[in-house]
Amino acid sequence: MAELVAAGKVRALGLSEANPVTLRRAAKVHPIAALQSEYSLWSREVETNGVLATCRELGIVFVPYSPLGRGFLTGAIQKVSDLDPTDWRRTNPRFAEEALQKNIKLADAVKALAAKKSCTPAQFALAWVLAQGNDMIPIPGTKRVRYLEDNMGALAVQLTEDDLKETNARLREFAIAGERYAPDMMALVQQ
Repeated sequence: MAELVAAGKVRALGLSEANPVTLRRAAKVHPIAALQSEYSLWSREVETNGVLATCRELGIVFVPYSPLGRGFLTGAIQKVSDLDPTDWRRTNPRFAEEALQKNIKLADAVKALAAKKSCTPAQFALAWVLAQGNDMIPIPGTKRVRYLEDNMGALAVQLTEDDLKETNARLREFAIAGERYAPDMMALVQQ
């Protein structure tokens, strides 16, 4: 890959779901511009597993995917039947009925926090990610223009230090039920 950059065929190198060891090893060969990993109010592992700290140490931009928790943090998914029968989230452990019912408390907390800021839960969740640092470039997936417009509203939501402290305190009340992926997919993620 470094040779492709030198040849002018690739502008920069990025990785996805890499752990700190892989990030350091790759950066020794060629600078890494970005790391894409899941990060949201219900997927915060990168804060504790060294990934985010390593990115910041090495000057790697962090690109959180699923900053809306695969749509869960919007509050639109209350039960498994809210998902289309062909929706892949039905195979995701966090969306299994028992786990989903436990996780609803988190979505309800996000909804309440958003109401205090006069924004939608999606806007609050995105504003929270953006407030984690200038090195964050979240990539929320969206299938409809109305969701894109709602997501863009997050740019107008300003979260203060007190807002962030309150959010962290509220979310510590909940244990997230279920892994990010089914076991076969989780085995592919560097932890």
